[in-house]
Amino acid sequence: MYLIKTPQFIQDLFPNFTWRIPGKEKIVYLTFDDGPIPEVTPWVLEQLEAYNAHATFFCVGENIHRHPEVFQQVVEAGHAVGNHTNQHLNGWSVDNLTYFHDIRHCARAVKTTLFRPPYGRMKPKQAQFLQRHYRIVMWDVLSGDFDPNISNEQCLDNVISNVNPGSIVVFHDSLKAQEKLEYVLPRVLEHFKNQGYEFHALSTSEEEQQVNLRKSA
Repeated sequence: MYLIKTPQFIQDLFPNFTWRIPGKEKIVYLTFDDGPIPEVTPWVLEQLEAYNAHATFFCVGENIHRHPEVFQQVVEAGHAVGNHTNQHLNGWSVDNLTYFHDIRHCARAVKTTLFRPPYGRMKPKQAQFLQRHYRIVMWDVLSGDFDPNISNEQCLDNVISNVNPGSIVVFHDSLKAQEKLEYVLPRVLEHFKNQGYEFHALSTSEEEQQVNLRKSA
């Protein structure tokens, strides 16, 4: 069971996490978790380029080590990158020291101040420590592209029906999500472009974030 739209009360419970970017401008923040992989990520980059869209890729360290050339394509295309642990660890299932070492391992490959916990799961002590070093990015819209029990059309509706200005949306550039992603992503890009939206990458510094907030105020 998972929530497509993150309720406001959950966002309020964890105000130090980034759930969305406040503002009135028509901007949406697409994010892609679990890559980079050659079977999916280059295709995603092509779709984004066709719509002059920038996004944020939360990368698994093991995939960066396996496919450095694909990771380089993401960086050279001007997208933001984030740390998604080295082995896609569930913070609830491992001890803190193991979790932190795994994140540091990923950090050797991806230099960033953005971090997203796999499955959105961290223990309180893990979150407290990581907040000293990273901007922890969650989401307010989950596409469900990883879910084999929903249709392509439902996945598309999950996004189109729930995005508002400033929404952070989760997709996955993974084999598990590939079929739905290939159906949904071009349609999402087309739909929101026609609605007057722009697609921005997340800022990697607090200073950039504050500038963006002032612009949209």
